[in-house]
Amino acid sequence: MDFTIAAVSAIIGFVLLLAGIPKLTDYDGVLRSVRGYKVLPNGLEGPVARVLPIAETVAGALLVTGIARQWAAGVATLMFASFFVGLVVNLARGRRDLDCGCFAFGIGEIPRIGWFHAVRAGILAAASLVIVVLGSSASAGVQATAAALALLLVLAGVAVAQIRSVVHFGKRPVDDYLSSASVRLRAAGATSRYGV
Repeated sequence: MDFTIAAVSAIIGFVLLLAGIPKLTDYDGVLRSVRGYKVLPNGLEGPVARVLPIAETVAGALLVTGIARQWAAGVATLMFASFFVGLVVNLARGRRDLDCGCFAFGIGEIPRIGWFHAVRAGILAAASLVIVVLGSSASAGVQATAAALALLLVLAGVAVAQIRSVVHFGKRPVDDYLSSASVRLRAAGATSRYGV
């Protein structure tokens, strides 16, 4: 049981590190993302944008190392539950065209949120809460082994996400571009052929 809790803790920790570290140097981007959700009063957006990357990074490091695990899991629970609420509120409002502010992946893509983001935040909040409730301490060896396994799993997830953003099975990347051009060409051809 100690190994499982340590591994789940480390997975959540690495997720938080992946989310928090890139944000440490991008206050404007974080502030834009926080404002985009339109769930906080104006006076809180700036402080949240300043504290969020630090909280994600510190809680992530503590969860990976197993130091103050229950405290860090409590902070993670609050963050993921807040993300869940913000996502659900915006999805319920029909607002999908906003940057989720989750990771630094997808740079250059059109920012969009979906129910996948909300479900992911909900699962991470629930897993963090389980760590708070069950809390255990693992030996240094168990923690190191669990962290190594967690790192491999998270890296595999990142690799799949990156590949998925580039490779679209059954669809070539130029299809979207060419399909709109094809429609315009057919319309132009029909117009010139029939004199419409």
